[in-house]
Amino acid sequence: MAEYLTVPGRARTEQIIERSRFITSASPAASREEAEAFFAEIRKEFRDATHNVPAFVIGDKMQLQWASDDGEPQGTAGAPIVRLITGKGLTNVAVVVTRYFGGIKLGTGGLVRAYTSSASQCLDACGTARHESALSMEARVSYPAFEKLRRAKLPEGAEIKEPVYSDRVGVTILFREAEREALLKLLNDISGGDLEVSEEKETERVFLIP
Repeated sequence: MAEYLTVPGRARTEQIIERSRFITSASPAASREEAEAFFAEIRKEFRDATHNVPAFVIGDKMQLQWASDDGEPQGTAGAPIVRLITGKGLTNVAVVVTRYFGGIKLGTGGLVRAYTSSASQCLDACGTARHESALSMEARVSYPAFEKLRRAKLPEGAEIKEPVYSDRVGVTILFREAEREALLKLLNDISGGDLEVSEEKETERVFLIP
């Protein structure tokens, strides 16, 4: 699985430019269908707006990019938002900039700046998250071994999820493929070889970037 940067959740921001009200909504979107559902939701909420300009970038390599100017002069609204998203290195994100016209025309350059700054403000409010590929391992160890594991320094990128207590302690461990051997060695050393490990599975995880 690929690694990429995206937004961890939704956000909304607002600014007034030359009496026009710009409301920007952003959301994670892992597929075109998710993005279109988000667009429909925003259009319904702001059905009386002058424009609802949608844009999305989807795919681990930003393969799918789409935008509409929604009645604004061609190339002044949707395309600048797409360029902003890709310029920030983000993907799997959908953005809608809603405009209520305030009576003052902004001109071509002014529109580009207004839509770009509105989208940028909202994406900054969303924050950034890194999706990365990982492996998942189910392990069962004795209670004493588990206490040692909790205090041990794990290989970089490894993390222990919520334990399950029964006759032994079951843990799910997420780790990077490159750290497999180091992790297995640590588990064996801690448990004295008294270790049950299930089949590894591919998964993904999200890290918020400060």
